Amino acid sequence: MFVDNVKISVKAGSGGDGSVAFRHEKYVPLGGPAGGDGGKGGSVILEVDEGLRTLMDFRFKHNFKAQPGQNGMNKQMYGRGAQDLIIQVPAGTSVYDEDTGKLIGDLTEKNQRLVVAKGGKGGRGNIHFANSRNRAPEVAENGEPGEEKNLKLELKVIADIGLVGFPSVGKSTLLSVATSARPKIAAYHFTTLAPNLGMVQLDNGQDFVMADLPGLIEGASNGVGLGIQFLRHVERTKVILHLVEMDPNSGRDPVDDYHKIRQELASYDEKILDKPEIIVPTKMDMPGSKEQLEEFKKELNLKDEDLYPISSVQQKGVDVLLKHAGKVLDEYVPPVEEVTQEVKEYNYEPEEIGFEVEKTEEGFVISGPKVERLFKMSNLDHQDGIMRFARQLKSMGIEDALREAGVQTGDTVIIDDFSFEFV
Repeated sequence: MFVDNVKISVKAGSGGDGSVAFRHEKYVPLGGPAGGDGGKGGSVILEVDEGLRTLMDFRFKHNFKAQPGQNGMNKQMYGRGAQDLIIQVPAGTSVYDEDTGKLIGDLTEKNQRLVVAKGGKGGRGNIHFANSRNRAPEVAENGEPGEEKNLKLELKVIADIGLVGFPSVGKSTLLSVATSARPKIAAYHFTTLAPNLGMVQLDNGQDFVMADLPGLIEGASNGVGLGIQFLRHVERTKVILHLVEMDPNSGRDPVDDYHKIRQELASYDEKILDKPEIIVPTKMDMPGSKEQLEEFKKELNLKDEDLYPISSVQQKGVDVLLKHAGKVLDEYVPPVEEVTQEVKEYNYEPEEIGFEVEKTEEGFVISGPKVERLFKMSNLDHQDGIMRFARQLKSMGIEDALREAGVQTGDTVIIDDFSFEFV
C-alpha cells in the first residue's frame, strides 16, 4: 500500500528541574548553595531515510514523545540531557503544522533533518541565584516544557521524469518496458492507484528515475477522481512525458484529451506548465493510429520532431523516446524560484504574545504563552521561589493590568491550574 498523507502528534521532552540543595560537609561552615541544573529535554527530529518510499510506518503509530531531561542534583551535579527522538521519513516529505496550515519545511535530500518540536531547557539550580544579599537562596527553576505540535506529512514523489495522461493511455505499460518496475496493467481505468517508480538505464551510462503517476481525469484539480492525490506528485518532477492515446476505437479525442490534461495541470499550479514537456502518442500499433496521429499534428500545428510516437507492446520508438528524454533531462535548469537556501535543520520558534487578563466567575484569569511558560518554570515549593515569581509578574506589568481590570484585595487570580489571592 502506498501511503502519502498522514497526520501525527509530536511532543518534545521537558527540561529537568533545577535543584535546591546546600553543602553539608565537615569543616565547611556556611557551605552555601549546591543545587545543580536540570538536563535538556529531547527534541523530535524528522530525518530523511533513502530506503523509505512511503509513509506506511505512520499508518498505525501517530503519537511520538521524546524523553524529558534528568533533574538537577546535590553537590552541583547537572542532570543528564535526554536523547533526541529521530523519526525516519522518505525523501520528498513536506511537513505542515496541522493547526495553522503553515509549511514548516521540506525534506528532499539524503540525511536532511528537520527539528519539528524543540526540547525544553533544563531549569537552573540554586547555585545560580546566590548573591551578596542572599547567600543561601531557596530558589530554582523548573524545566522548560517541551513543544507539542500536530503535524501533517505529505509525500511528494521525487522523480526525474513523470508520466501524465488520461487513464489507460499506456503509462504503466511504458514504465514496465523502460524499467524493471512491474506496475499493475489491465484493460480498465484506474489500474494505477498510487505512483510507481522505476529506474531507466540507457546505453550511454545515463540513468534516471521515472514515475508512472495515477491517471488524470477532467476536474482532478478540484478533487475529482484521484484529484490532488495525483497532482501533488507532479510538482517535484523535472520533465513531463505527456502520453496521448491514438487508438481511434477508444472513443476519445486526442486533441481534447491533450488540452484537458494541460488545463488540469495549470489549474493546480501554473508553474508545472513551465517544465519541459515531451508529447508521446501511444498505441501506434492499433489500426488507424497513424491517421489519428496526422490529424492530431494538424490540429495542434506540430511537426514530426515535436512528437515521439511509441508502441510499448511492440517496443517501437521507446528507445528513441528514452534517449531524447535523457537529453532533455541533462539540459534541464531549475527555475530560479525553485532554488532555496539549503537548510539542514529548522528550529521552530513560536511567536510569544505577552498576556491577557479576563474577569470570570472564578476570578481573574491570566493567560498567554509567555506568562504560562514563566509559571511552569517557577519552583513554588519554597518561599524564595514564590517571591521571585511575584517580582517577575510585576515586572511584566501584570499587577498593573489586574488593577485596571478591577481586581481588589482578596480576589482570586488564576494562572493555568494555579490560583492565589491578590494582596
